[in-house]
Parts: sequence; C-alpha cells; structure tokens
Amino acid sequence: MSGRGFFVTGTDTEIGKTFVTAALTRALIARGLRVAAIKSLAAGQEFVDGRWVNEDVATLQAAQNLDLTDGEVGPLQLREPCAPHIAARLEGKTIEREPLLAAIRATAAKGDIALVEGVGGFRVPLAGSWDTADLAVDLGLPVILVVGLRLGCINHALLTAEAIRARGLRLTAWVANTVDPRQPHVADNLASLQAGLKAPCIGHIPRLTDPLAAPACLDISALLLDHA
Repeated sequence: MSGRGFFVTGTDTEIGKTFVTAALTRALIARGLRVAAIKSLAAGQEFVDGRWVNEDVATLQAAQNLDLTDGEVGPLQLREPCAPHIAARLEGKTIEREPLLAAIRATAAKGDIALVEGVGGFRVPLAGSWDTADLAVDLGLPVILVVGLRLGCINHALLTAEAIRARGLRLTAWVANTVDPRQPHVADNLASLQAGLKAPCIGHIPRLTDPLAAPACLDISALLLDHA
C-alpha cells in the first residue's frame, strides 16, 4: 500500500483530524482524483434512524466520491466514545491486527489515493503491544500531521513529529487547525512550528462556520508532487 496515499494523525484527540481529512478529500477530488477516505478505527456511536452511526465515519463518507459503504469507510466501529482498546473490551471484542489492515487496504485500493485517518493522537493502544503508531508503520504511508492550534501545541507537535520519525515514517506535511480562536501570538506559534517540524505547512484553517470552505484554506500541491 506504500505510496498510494497518506496517513493522517494529530497532536491529540478533538483537534480536527476528521475535519481536515474531509477537507483534504474534497481538495483532492477537485483535482480529479478518486479518493478513498478511511477512518481506521472509530469509537463512539449514536443510534440514529434505526442504525448505529459514528460521526467521523459519516463525515468522511459524505466527503468521498467512490460511493463507499459505511463499513468500508469505517472498518472498525465501536460504541463507547473512549480509547479504542477500552471500547473494544466493553463490547467483549478484540481489535485484530491483520483483519483491520486487510480491510483498510481493500478500501484504499478502490481509489487513486487514500487518506487513512488515525484515532486520537499518534500513539494510542489498540491490542496488546500494538498501537496506532504500529498501524501507521504497517500501512507504510507518509504522514500528514494535524496540529490543533491551542496552548501547548508547539510541544505536542514537536513530540509527535519526533515519534513519527522515530518509527521510520516520513512526515510529509502538516496542517494548522484552529482549535482555540482566542489563542494569542498565532503568527509566532506558526513560525515556531514551521521551524521545528521541518515539513511543509499545507494549510492554516481558521474557525469556520461553513466546513465546506475548508478546502480553500489548503494548498495540496506538495501532496500531489509526493503522490506523483
């Protein structure tokens, strides 16, 4: 699967990974690509109109252009909104490495390019000693880091980048997503992030009332060159 897409991770949970992944999906579609947007694991579902729905999976399913099913976009969905290994245990399930990887790869193969979104931050336990960093290594994709702009983001971003590279993965780009609109010294924070991350920033997304405006905040030229 290496070279067919990107693994999207973040500096933490609730910093806009799915929002950015959906925006990247739409931006790539606008360039004429068939995009397989995948939420590798999703914890947290609500019962809506007679079925269990995960909001992140629904967001990515709506963004993609391959008519993928809910199960293809979200190959492993769990009910409880908590760490996936805990959510799985509460349901009496085990997160199985090879079946999950096979499902992700099968969906990814349907598109010209895949965006595989992780869960939580870069390193979240899944099963035994296997975690989401191992998942990224197994997939062998270059990494896009979503940095949630708020107090502490520089430390979180630099530590995450260090962990990504320590696993032998390539940090190909990063996106700044505004989490706290009241954060001071944004320009200085962005400059420090750019200097420390040593990868191109492909977008700075403000707080938006219309999520469909997010793709216009991204410059995906570097991704297209990487994918070529």
